[in-house]
Amino acid sequence: MHPTRRGFLKGGALLVSVGRASAGVAVPPPRTRRQGRVVTPNGVTDPGRMVKGARIFHLIVQTVTHEFAPGLSAECFGYNGRVHGPTLEATEGERVRIYVTNRLDTNTTVHWHGLYVPNGMDGVGGLSQRPIEPGETFLYEFELRQHGTYMYHSHHDEMTQMALGLMGMFVVHPRGGEGDGPARDYAYLLSTWALKPGLARPDPNEMSDFNVLTLNAKIFPATEAMVAKRGERVRIRIGNLSAMDHHPIHLHGHSFAVTATDGGAIPPSAQWREVSVLVPVGSTRTIEFIADNPGDWAFHCHMTHHVMTQMGHGIPNLVGVEAGDFDAALGRVIPGFGAMGGSDEEQLHEIPPNSLPMMGGAGPFGYITMSGMFSILKVRDHLETDSDPGWYENPPGTVAEVASPEQLAADGIELPG
Repeated sequence: MHPTRRGFLKGGALLVSVGRASAGVAVPPPRTRRQGRVVTPNGVTDPGRMVKGARIFHLIVQTVTHEFAPGLSAECFGYNGRVHGPTLEATEGERVRIYVTNRLDTNTTVHWHGLYVPNGMDGVGGLSQRPIEPGETFLYEFELRQHGTYMYHSHHDEMTQMALGLMGMFVVHPRGGEGDGPARDYAYLLSTWALKPGLARPDPNEMSDFNVLTLNAKIFPATEAMVAKRGERVRIRIGNLSAMDHHPIHLHGHSFAVTATDGGAIPPSAQWREVSVLVPVGSTRTIEFIADNPGDWAFHCHMTHHVMTQMGHGIPNLVGVEAGDFDAALGRVIPGFGAMGGSDEEQLHEIPPNSLPMMGGAGPFGYITMSGMFSILKVRDHLETDSDPGWYENPPGTVAEVASPEQLAADGIELPG
């Protein structure tokens, strides 16, 4: 038996490594701690349970009241009381049996996105199976014939059901394990929502103006940080089931190798280095790097409107307007009005119920003017636990600050005016 958290199947197999590197891609050192389960920030990872040689899962489809961040919730569809559903975790070569119970008041199915399955298990309502009617429990059963990062989602009235949250990640580990696997293994599912301020349910008919953009169905400041000890090898699996948007995911402070897609592992000779990876709709990308740069590093979509939330949409251009004077003047006509575009906490004016300001959360140096698809990688020289270690304490002299007159003079810098 090859050891893992739940155990691999007996028998040998060719191990296809995605961790080695070719010219231009640094060879990662051996992992610094035993490989553990995939971590789904703000979510859960479900390893199932073994029953007579098969790995058993149970997904319950139901309406869920989901909180994107404190102050912003919506009536969504989810699996097992969550949005999004649990990350399913299994091993190549295993047989899985996945029971799906429908507690919605409408039909549904589940499609195993990217996995090789028998046609009748593919989950396309009307094409490969009849839909799962309310109150029914269906069984999907198949052997896992590949390893990598995949997804699952409704494939019945998917425009509506995916827009309301019916999706999740599916991670399949290589048969035989990974001798040089990562110390940290994270999974993120990207999605977009149309939720107008003050309303309680996302609009599945929206085609372009998505105003809530999430990492694992959360927006900053509710997104959980990733943590890593300096020198550890980190893997981040990123899946995108947004309705219409591709996402260039950018990591600060590090470069990484793109090691896999949902089509499979990328051979070492074909891997390339990036600091941003484009994750197209309906695709996954896997990146790996050595966390060798201590600090609190931003991890976010680089579409600038994708790191904002709600209140930035449909608001007139007020750039250059003195917000305080404008608010006072318009407040005589519209009590409580507050213009977006102020700085820091000035944006926290009265807003409609079940809404959030366009951007922002508390940071160690003030207000962080980003929201939406934004999280943080926290790299430390020492970690007592795997929990959030708090804000980084920068060594003296390593934080950008106001230049002194003496330094300006020494470098011959003359300020205008």
